[in-house]
Amino acid sequence: MSKPPYEPPAQSVFGQVVDAFLVLALVLVTLYLPLLLGLAGGGVDVKTFDAPTWEALGQNAAMAEQWTKLGFDPAKAAEIIGKRFDYAFSWGALIATIVVIVGYFAFMLRWSDKEYRDVIAERFADGDGPAEPIRRQVPND
Repeated sequence: MSKPPYEPPAQSVFGQVVDAFLVLALVLVTLYLPLLLGLAGGGVDVKTFDAPTWEALGQNAAMAEQWTKLGFDPAKAAEIIGKRFDYAFSWGALIATIVVIVGYFAFMLRWSDKEYRDVIAERFADGDGPAEPIRRQVPND
């Protein structure tokens, strides 16, 4: 006897809209939470110049000419040139991130395997219990 094809339950439009906004909110929280907790955005190192000149700022004549065309003098350009992003990072945070990602992957793999086996058992099992896994027969030599 053939079983009817599996049809997953239908979700309402309202449910889809709620799911979409929930996923959007989770993405925004995921992106901004590290910034709010101070775990990202390392900071800026500011190098000050006592008497800013183009040479002291490390700018050659061509660079100085371009700065001048943009309306910057050495004092104004020193504020921009002196700001450097700090690229330092935390090894602990990196390891924690790797552990979370690998753990999530393992959890999803395990959970989806269970779901997959349940669907296969529901679709192809003849009895009430779950289907037994098919074991490959190896001939004896």
